[in-house]
Order: sequence, then C-alpha cells, then structure tokens
Amino acid sequence: MQILGTVDISNYFPLAIIIMMAVTFAVANIVLTKLIGPSRRGPNKGLTYESGMNPMGTARKRFNVRFYLIAMVFLVFDVEIIFLYPWAVTFPNLDSNDSNGLVWLFRILFFLLTTIVAYLYGYRKGVFRFD
Repeated sequence: MQILGTVDISNYFPLAIIIMMAVTFAVANIVLTKLIGPSRRGPNKGLTYESGMNPMGTARKRFNVRFYLIAMVFLVFDVEIIFLYPWAVTFPNLDSNDSNGLVWLFRILFFLLTTIVAYLYGYRKGVFRFD
C-alpha cells in the first residue's frame, strides 16, 4: 500500500532512460559534427544563405498563395491523423452495449466530415491545380 505523498521512483526509470538517450544523441551529434564535419571558411559563410553562393536579390520575394494553402491542407490532414489514431486504438475497447461507444462513433464521424469539408473547400478553390 502506498502512502499519500510518497512516490515510487522506479516508475520513472524508463522516462529517465529516454531522456538520457535524447541528451546523449544531441551531444554526440554536436561533438561529432565538430570533430569530423567539414570546416569551410569564407566571406559568404556568415551570411544569411550558407549555400556557397553569393546572395542576390531581396529576401522579400513573393510566392504563390497555393504554396501556403497546400501547407495548410497538409496540416489539416496531419492533425486529423494525430487525433484519429488514439480514437482508433481505443474504439474496440468501448462497450458495444453502452451508448457511450455510439456517441464516440458519431463524434469521430463528425470530425471526419469537417475534414472532408475542408478538403472539398480547398479543391473548389483550386489548391490542388498546378497550372
């Protein structure tokens, strides 16, 4: 029996391992890049664009709005998958005799309907046409 206020530290051991792995990976990448990575010096290295070319023109270049619309459509479907996956995992565990499972089914169908509406809106606006 666990007394209120005490914490079993052994439950946090997997989390500590993951954090140590992440820190080790980050530090190893930085150290190995400094040790074995190429070291180029030149007048353009500290400039805004480090591709080895002299920057020409202005950074305030106009882009077609379709690039941003495609990015937004990608985000809509990406967020949909993020919310749909946990629902799909837990849905089989809901009791089929309980009305709560039916409520969750209608909620996810409404969510999918709103996503389809967003897709159709983008389609009608010509987001997916590359002329």
